[in-house]
Formats: sequence, structure tokens, C-alpha cells
Amino acid sequence: MPGAARADDGSKLTKAMVGQWELSTTERSKTCVVTLKPDTTPQGLKLELEPGCTAALPFTKDIASWSVKGLDIVRLQDASGQSVIDLTEVESGIFEGMRSGEGIYILQNLAAARSLAKSMDQMIGDWSMVRGSGRAICGLTLTNTEAATPDNFAAFLKPRCDPMVTSFAPTMWRLERGVLVLMSDRGEVWRFEADDNAQWRKTPDSADPLLMMRQ
Repeated sequence: MPGAARADDGSKLTKAMVGQWELSTTERSKTCVVTLKPDTTPQGLKLELEPGCTAALPFTKDIASWSVKGLDIVRLQDASGQSVIDLTEVESGIFEGMRSGEGIYILQNLAAARSLAKSMDQMIGDWSMVRGSGRAICGLTLTNTEAATPDNFAAFLKPRCDPMVTSFAPTMWRLERGVLVLMSDRGEVWRFEADDNAQWRKTPDSADPLLMMRQ
């Protein structure tokens, strides 16, 4: 019966995948909307790519259909049924795939992807870095100005910050799967996870936590 169980799981994933998805680079600087359909073709199942896909992600010009392989792999394939990219579920509703020489691509539910874009817009503005005791140690401005790469955005410290923050000296930020990432020019990284819409906590947590709060 294990074979029957595997087939059943594959069928469940196939049904769950029908709908609109966003195929993108890891930080969503280049995106393509893919509509996965339940209708069969000689090699797999039908799909539609939005008109801008080939310009954003040139390899998508070869994608003709899709299928599910095994328990958790979504295959976007060419007209002969060969894989253009295989994407494996890494967390609920998010799939990752790699193309040799190009890097990693993400497939996620379109509504969730657009929610993330909205979340990025909500991050822009002035923030205060605060210790768990309530003592403010620094002011920080997050902008939507691209910095270094299209995936990162400029961040600026305000005057009179605590030496711990000025020695880190963040100059860029991005959202990475719901985690706020601050980066310095030296490659040092601080990560913050959301407590709520207006408060983010530095990870890993500590006895004297560092929070980012809306000003």
C-alpha cells in the first residue's frame, strides 16, 4: 500500500497547486505570474504565463506544462516533458528550485507574494531600536531606495546611536521570508522577527532583547 499512499499524496499536491502562483528570484526583484490548471496535455497539465514572464525570467520561454513528481516536487517542463525547473516544497506553500549557473528561484501563492510586497511598503519609514527595558538606543530610517542590488534597500542611522549599533553600522535592509534583515557594508547581518505589526525582535533572542519599534 505505500505506492497507493504516495499516489494519493501526489494527487493532493496536484489539486492544491491549481491556481495562480508567483515564480520569482529569491528576493522578488524579477517575477512572473504562472496560472497552473488542472487540464491535461500530452506531457502534463496546462498552465499560462503572463506576457511579461519571458522578459523577467528568460528561461520561462521553454515552459509548456507542469506536473507533480513524488510527494513534494512541482515540475515546470518543456514541450517534451523534460524539466525546465523542479521546485521542492520547503515550507507550506513555498517551493524552491535551482537552475545551474543562474541560482535559486521561488514559487509561492500569488496572494501571499503580493501580501509580502505590501509588507515591504509598510516597513518604509522611521524606526526606533529599543532595549527590552524600554530604553531607546538608536533611530533608523528604512527607505525604498535600491542599494547595491535590486533586492536590497538603503537604511540610515540617525545621530546619537548607541556604540553597539554604530559599530554594526547597517546601510541596507530587506525582507526575507517575513524576517527583517539589516546588513552592513562589511557583510554583517542582524535579523529581526515580527512580534506584531509595529514591533520586531532581534534573533536569536537574549536576556536583554533588542527591539525595533515604529516611531
